[in-house]
Amino acid sequence: MARLVIVSNRVASPKERAAKAGGLAVALREALSQRGGLWFGWSGETEVNPPDAPKVFRSGRVTYALLNLDPEDQRAHYAGYANGTLWPLCHYRLGLLSFRKADWEGYRRVNEHFARALMPLLKPDDILWVHDYHFIPLAAELRKLGFGGRIGYFHHIPWPTPEVYLSLPSHAALVDDLSHYDLVGLQTENDVRALLTYISSEIRGWIAPGGTVGLKDRRFRVAAYPIGIDADAFVSDAQKSVGKDEERRLNESLAGRMLAVGVDRLDYSKGLPGKFAAFGELLRSYPEHRSKVTMMQVAPLSRSEVAEYQALRRELEELGGAINGEFAEFDWVPLRYLNRPFQRATLAAIYRRARVGVVTPLRDGMNLVAKEYVAAQDPENPGVLVLSRFAGAADELKGSLLVNPYDIEGMAAAMDRALTMPLAERQERWRSNMETVETNTIHHWCQRFIDELTRIGDTFGETSDPRAGARPL
Repeated sequence: MARLVIVSNRVASPKERAAKAGGLAVALREALSQRGGLWFGWSGETEVNPPDAPKVFRSGRVTYALLNLDPEDQRAHYAGYANGTLWPLCHYRLGLLSFRKADWEGYRRVNEHFARALMPLLKPDDILWVHDYHFIPLAAELRKLGFGGRIGYFHHIPWPTPEVYLSLPSHAALVDDLSHYDLVGLQTENDVRALLTYISSEIRGWIAPGGTVGLKDRRFRVAAYPIGIDADAFVSDAQKSVGKDEERRLNESLAGRMLAVGVDRLDYSKGLPGKFAAFGELLRSYPEHRSKVTMMQVAPLSRSEVAEYQALRRELEELGGAINGEFAEFDWVPLRYLNRPFQRATLAAIYRRARVGVVTPLRDGMNLVAKEYVAAQDPENPGVLVLSRFAGAADELKGSLLVNPYDIEGMAAAMDRALTMPLAERQERWRSNMETVETNTIHHWCQRFIDELTRIGDTFGETSDPRAGARPL
């Protein structure tokens, strides 16, 4: 069995517990442990003139290789191009997009640095799996250094439509980088369609059945791999929370009221101001819910040094204060706004208690909170998921109430419907969603991608052109 090599910007420490590391980190560590493998990434540390070689250590069957970065290179790569350019682009926030040539050059320089550091650690038959938008050029850099093995890439965030993607000055170069992978995985079929349409219409690549793409002298495959969660672990955590201290404290604080919950990183892609406004509209237009429902929004701080995120935090504090000022009673605060993370077991208890899960991002690759909320529900008395149609999860969770996150009144109406929905309908919608969550787990997703990358074989540099069956988009 070929060795698996995973590359990601951050690497989960072997000492990090599953409840803190998250489902993706746990699944990747499992895959590496089963086959034996290498996890390569940034150490999280910067230093001037860092060593070229990574720090390497072993835990069980997994070898970890962590690389320090120069402070300016790290800033240009991470805050500059990755999160100042690609993140807003892929989340359709062109007004926040900043493109600087120096950041683009720093992004490529870091990818070249990673490739040079990784290359001496590789074996010819290794299978590489590269994660996310921080490392799109990595395969191209490894190919320059002579690596001819299989390399797959998974893009965890949305892929924008051609009209949006063309706003990026480096659009053609970035897709040319993608063509050096053997397998490119995206979250949804809409993402696949967007990328293939760009390739076909803008840079004259060809598309064959099954998502095989030809660009210049290279062939690669593009396909959707919707990511899942560790469903069994979430179900178990939710069941264990029954009767425990955290559930008791939550129930006492609610005093019999219904709960609506949102859990999102504090990010402008998550649509939090619209969610707050919709809850305020619910209380304003449906006064029967006043003093009968509490909304809890958990929003751990994210990139708090960035001005846009600081402004978002201030906006939410003002909106939350205005809602509580308008509607609060001496024994009821409508909106609870929390800026800190919670352990998975605590979140599972909150999800299980909530009659409504409110997941309304403006754009999201998948959104695993939606799936976590479904998994945590009591089958006998499940809550209802109110879900943005622009989250990747909307393609799978058909039992949700789908909403337009730009339609404040529409979201308020969906919340009202969720709060008043009869039990039989709630159970039917939940069963539909839960079947998907249980079928497409994080473990299934991980194994499927690795299996398909393994089967593709080494096609880099192959010049055969199966244009019989090739199609325009």
